[in-house]
Amino acid sequence: MAILIRTSDVPPEELRDAWRAVVCDTLGPLDFRSDPDIPLRGEIAAGQLGPVNVGRVETSTPHSVYRTPGLIRRDGPELFRVALTMSGQACLLQDGRTARLRPGEFTVYDFTRPYELAYDSGVQLAVFSFPREMLALPGGLMARLTAVPVRTDTGTAALAAPLLRRVALDMDGYRPASAARLSAVVMNLITAAVAEHADQAGSLSAESREQTLLMRIHAFIEQNLGDSDLAPGPVAAAHYISVRYLYRLFTPVSAVAARWGMPDPAHFNRLFKRTYGLPPAEYRRVSLAPGG
Repeated sequence: MAILIRTSDVPPEELRDAWRAVVCDTLGPLDFRSDPDIPLRGEIAAGQLGPVNVGRVETSTPHSVYRTPGLIRRDGPELFRVALTMSGQACLLQDGRTARLRPGEFTVYDFTRPYELAYDSGVQLAVFSFPREMLALPGGLMARLTAVPVRTDTGTAALAAPLLRRVALDMDGYRPASAARLSAVVMNLITAAVAEHADQAGSLSAESREQTLLMRIHAFIEQNLGDSDLAPGPVAAAHYISVRYLYRLFTPVSAVAARWGMPDPAHFNRLFKRTYGLPPAEYRRVSLAPGG
């Protein structure tokens, strides 16, 4: 992880401009506010975990970073971010909600909408930035979950928070291949923890739960396409469901046929049998059998 700025290395008269430049140009576009009478102390570091950008901010100076509609119009990358407090406390405001994060808690926020992230005292913060599509949850659901603190004392979040902390501290120790695989683990845990939090809060209907699970499975498959061991069994196990239920979640073959211009299932079945020697259901059963 590269140190972008360490205030002890910068002349005092250049500190604020240098810190602002790192915040705005590297982690932004953002801006920041702080009391000019309080010395600015801290450091900012950043690294890459596959497609996930990892930042770490340590400061003993109360200040805030914020994103305005003007900054969004100037440059609006389609990103979500996750902020985890490793020590101290932080406060994130977005969409009319306020997430007050105690040590070990995290929240999700949308980089395409205005927000403010403030520190009232010393804090160590890990920030994970990633393309919006990597958080495999329905967009309508995410609009209700930004700036909502995720408790990390139970459930999947209790696994996610220590991993996020460790990743932010150990970035320099990962080889590129390991980092790419680890990014999939990080994203799956974040997605599972946020979905679990939404479910416990009553934000997910049965239909939304199924849709969320399917989106997580699609994301998992996309992220692991290069794995020669990728198969229905490991995919189902990674999401704590049976292979039978995994098949139920996916589109029936008749729908695929209809999308390709064969809306009559009987006609499709006859063509399939003529081509492959078996009807689709039997072909699938034989293919899934041991040694099939």
